[in-house]
Amino acid sequence: MSILTLDNVSKSYGTGSQKVDVLSNINLEVKDGEFLAIVGFSGSGKTTLMQMLAGLIMPDSGEITFKGEKITGPSAERGMIFQNYSLLPWLSVYDNVALSVNSVYKEKSKVIKDRIIRESVEMVNLTPAINKKPKELSGGMRQRVSVARALAVDPELLLMDEPLSALDALTRGNLQDEILNIWSKNKRTAILITNDVDEGILMADRIIPLDPGPNATFGPEFVIDIERPRDKTEMNHDPKFKEIRNDIIEYLMQIGEGRKSDLTEEFILPEIQPIVKGNTLKKVA
Repeated sequence: MSILTLDNVSKSYGTGSQKVDVLSNINLEVKDGEFLAIVGFSGSGKTTLMQMLAGLIMPDSGEITFKGEKITGPSAERGMIFQNYSLLPWLSVYDNVALSVNSVYKEKSKVIKDRIIRESVEMVNLTPAINKKPKELSGGMRQRVSVARALAVDPELLLMDEPLSALDALTRGNLQDEILNIWSKNKRTAILITNDVDEGILMADRIIPLDPGPNATFGPEFVIDIERPRDKTEMNHDPKFKEIRNDIIEYLMQIGEGRKSDLTEEFILPEIQPIVKGNTLKKVA
């Protein structure tokens, strides 16, 4: 059963000669409990797509429905983890998570809200740092806070916009495992934006490329029928992993080459020879 549906969704920015068609005719159905990964090139419109799913911006045409209802704005049912940490620097780990909990669970008692906050912080293994400010935390720890904040309100749909891209390889791998462990406990629906094909295969049930824009749209889907839980080391020796990985990378390379061939405008640079005079460079006609 589909929990999320996108029906002929398009989005552009600007008007007139400045108009840029970012996404065009996006169609998608996501099943309840599915982990979906979307991969693509930078500038293809992945973040725009996620912002529409979160209800932060609206499509120009088409419709996005969640549990059968049209998305018209943000909702606690759809939690989002951003690429940057988006933490308030003057608040502690506890208080940053509390912002989310207090805004959603207004009617709950302080005791219950305190328990939810502490359990969420414990979920991402940050209890020893619960009273620290963001400046006292590493990049990986800050991203864990943003994960805890999103999960504290138990969203039915978890949206992740390249949340691990700025982290070092070891921290990224550890957070991948943590997110998967948390997801496996309640099997909430999850959508991950990533530029890392291996990350998508490790975490997702299905990968869909977003073809380059303008007028970006979805390419063919790739089903990741590799048994869970998945071990990164063992997967490297799995013929099925290698086959899926090669198929996705080959497709991305093909559309990447097609994108280059579309750039037909030829730029001719003027012949310029630098003449050093003092600390300045002058153009010679």
